[in-house]
Amino acid sequence: MRILIFHGYLLGGTGSNVYNAKLAEALVGLGHEVHVVSQDRHMERFEFVDAIGTWEDGELRLQERRSPARCVAYRPDIGTLLPTYVADRYEGFEAKPFGECTDEEVDHYVARNVTAVAAVAAGAHPDVALANHLVMGPVILARGLADTGVPYAVKVHGSALEYTVKPHRERFMPAAREGLAGASAILVGSRHTAESLWEAMEDPDLPARTRLGPPGVDVNQFVPREPAAAAAGLGQLTERLLAGTVAPVGGPADAFARDKIAAGMALSRLDPEDDVLVSFVGKLIVSKGVDVLLMAWPLVLDRVPRARLVVVGFGAYREGFERLLAALIAGDLDQVAEIAQQGRALEGGPAAPLHMVLDFLEGLQGEERERYLAAAARLGEQVVLTGRLEHAELADLLPACEAQVVPSTFPEAFGMVTVEGAACAAFPISADHSGLAEVTRALAEAVPPEVAGWLSFGLQGEVVRALAERLVAWLTAPEELRARTREALVEVCRARYSWEGVAGSVIAAAQGRLDELAPPPEHELAPGAGG
Repeated sequence: MRILIFHGYLLGGTGSNVYNAKLAEALVGLGHEVHVVSQDRHMERFEFVDAIGTWEDGELRLQERRSPARCVAYRPDIGTLLPTYVADRYEGFEAKPFGECTDEEVDHYVARNVTAVAAVAAGAHPDVALANHLVMGPVILARGLADTGVPYAVKVHGSALEYTVKPHRERFMPAAREGLAGASAILVGSRHTAESLWEAMEDPDLPARTRLGPPGVDVNQFVPREPAAAAAGLGQLTERLLAGTVAPVGGPADAFARDKIAAGMALSRLDPEDDVLVSFVGKLIVSKGVDVLLMAWPLVLDRVPRARLVVVGFGAYREGFERLLAALIAGDLDQVAEIAQQGRALEGGPAAPLHMVLDFLEGLQGEERERYLAAAARLGEQVVLTGRLEHAELADLLPACEAQVVPSTFPEAFGMVTVEGAACAAFPISADHSGLAEVTRALAEAVPPEVAGWLSFGLQGEVVRALAERLVAWLTAPEELRARTREALVEVCRARYSWEGVAGSVIAAAQGRLDELAPPPEHELAPGAGG
């Protein structure tokens, strides 16, 4: 079968980028012919890519790496502007959130991609297609495939819905509706995303075409390792990074830059044979809850002195995170409160206080306050910020970690990072809402009942303390219980999540075989249920 995938961003890094790369790789592995349209400038780094298509003077030109070409990756010429959902940085582009783009800029982006999709379809003759994100992928496919009869599905990852369409309904809702109108099926990662989509679109016929389609995990890459092997893998990753060069994107001090040497130096500070490692992997933006995790860390250190937090991420809140860290190390809680009052303003957004941080500070009194400040003074050594790591590199970090925290305070379509951590036997602790809660529920059914409540924390009440309590509970649990839990986590990930299964569901969705796909579950954990 010939399959066309439209994804207007990269094929590596995080989230939907990883989804599309792994999906394409799985489809090729299953014997299909795949045509991927993206803006990745280094498509040759992917082994499954057999040919690369680019446009020169309006003409599509193919550079074949091997024959037959089972996967062709195309990069349309869209100019220098790349519309995004949140502030980001892309090599060779001016990346700007959709809401900040002019109508002319958005129209230019869409038109260039429509032309490219039409050219790919004319040459490749796909049987089915997949569009990613609510905007602008579906409308691009709808127009680019017009009159071809090629059926397509839409994968809603969540970011376009929450960060672009819902905040800017009048501007982007028409494109979203046009793109969904012709789709055979709409895939979502969770019930939460489905309900958010249905509410926003106000289309009574949409639920009947919506099916569950979460991303997967490479269970052959993300695997647990014995302590010695985990330490060796982390050491090898460190050596590879230190042997690399600083990426030119944005410069070494830029919040979005890929700096291999800095990442290697940060990882070289870790000693998995002595440290109790806990990881955070995600964008450094307030929505990911990294402020809540940092505030909880002195509480963890007070009980587990060898605990070390590894923060893997990049983004607009890096400066704010570093300021918050410095204020905690200095014991200046007034400065911490001031930073929390500024909130999202430190990542370039409107002022929005970090209420969970402020609520915690208000309740920090007496002897507990003194113990907290004593532990906070050690954060300079016990918190390691790596910056950006590639997705594949996480497979050498996560097996060395005792736990992985996903503290997002904003809805998530699916807990992909949660699953990858669990597959490596790193105990996943996630905020109890949206798609994260649905993943947690699946994991909780498999682990020993005494640890199930540690897998999530609510976003009401004393959130910082709730997160710290769960981390401490896991890190101080008896080894026998921890071993049984790790085994259960790995087993359930292998059984429930695989990219081959995801690939099959995408084809079925595009062909409209809705009866073969599960609808979003009828229930989910209530937000805050674990707090």
